[in-house]
Amino acid sequence: MPKDAAVYTHGHHESVLRSHTWRTAANSAAYLTGHLRPHMRILDIGCGPGTITADLAELVPQGQVTGVDAADSVLERARSVAEERGLANVSFAVADVHALDYPDDSFCVVHAHQVLQHVGDPVGALREMRRVCAPGGIVAVRDSDYAAMTWYPSVPGLDGWLDLYRRVARANGGEPDAGRRLRSWALEAGFTDIDITSTASAWCYATEDERAWWSGLWADRTVASSYARRAVDGGHATEEELRSIAEAWRAWGEAPTVGSPSCTVRSSAASEQFN
Repeated sequence: MPKDAAVYTHGHHESVLRSHTWRTAANSAAYLTGHLRPHMRILDIGCGPGTITADLAELVPQGQVTGVDAADSVLERARSVAEERGLANVSFAVADVHALDYPDDSFCVVHAHQVLQHVGDPVGALREMRRVCAPGGIVAVRDSDYAAMTWYPSVPGLDGWLDLYRRVARANGGEPDAGRRLRSWALEAGFTDIDITSTASAWCYATEDERAWWSGLWADRTVASSYARRAVDGGHATEEELRSIAEAWRAWGEAPTVGSPSCTVRSSAASEQFN
């Protein structure tokens, strides 16, 4: 498919928004927040339901935050989040990261959390993010690396889930192991080695409640979201196989705590700064 025609694998089913609305600047963008100043103008790309966007707006009270997403439907949820929190310095719009409708040098910070794994041309997207970022500003991107996810106890069906998800995501034009590629993509996009700061972090779901939440949303996502439909329509899995994988997720979530079972999602990051 054309580089700019990748399909968003997950969609916006409730099981997807269940995890997206959990995200905050503290648990998803801590590598960036220490660089923010009250007056900054921020562009938050792929903002989804807007929870990170709203946090960023609170951190720049004299500034302005613009949240953009390719899906207009989810922006209604984002606007509601901002309104509930009484934020007057945030706005939302539909946008394509490959062709942002903003002049050069428009923002102090351009941020994207778990976006580049879903786009057809991540290098082109980074070039466009750099274009709208002012000299001396920061382009900050963070992404998952599915191959780095791990869990205990071992549940055979989850190995099948990981293999299936990566195949579906790539068939949709994305790259599920984006985290490890961020630095390489940034260099290809024109950032120099001295411009780039790379970091990594992990989300760990180990307590009974955490495992129930994480396994439950993935079990539901496996059978009811856009990802499930694309897995079947693309010939990657049958509905019976998806139900089996969902059962494996629930089995992991309900496993005894002997051995401190946990599922770790590793997110690798590159923060590019240029003058």
